[in-house]
Amino acid sequence: MPVLDPHPKNGQKKLLLVFGAMLLVTVVIGVIATIASP
Repeated sequence: MPVLDPHPKNGQKKLLLVFGAMLLVTVVIGVIATIASP
């Protein structure tokens, strides 16, 4: 079962969406931390 399926099933697509959201949040926090740091 490939990790990155070009045509993911519904459950896998939801999992990918959650993973993408977590990655996005991490990037946003990193950018905010970079801006906020003196």
